[in-house]
Amino acid sequence: MSEPYELQPMPSEEPPPEARVDATQEDVDELVGPATPHFAMQIRARVRALVRELPEDHPVRAYGEEKIALLERLAFASSKAEEGPLEPAGRLGWEELPSHAPASDPLSPKRS
Repeated sequence: MSEPYELQPMPSEEPPPEARVDATQEDVDELVGPATPHFAMQIRARVRALVRELPEDHPVRAYGEEKIALLERLAFASSKAEEGPLEPAGRLGWEELPSHAPASDPLSPKRS
């Protein structure tokens, strides 16, 4: 039985290919656009890698850091919910869905 994909060697100490000093806001948007709560932290790592080589005062780095903050909130939310109205929290049965939270008002992470 053959592998469905080819295994890649372990990365070297070189920066990943996505760490480019010519990154644009469009590059950041391509990563963040399809983000879902399940993959928010993985996408956050990719955005961080994309902008980390940029100077601290670079506008794309600032934009990337804003999107990193959005992704951190999204990890504790149920959707980005950037468009359209949200379902009202008082809707019948809504208290049974504790995971409903937009990225603009995420759930608090549980601390143990």
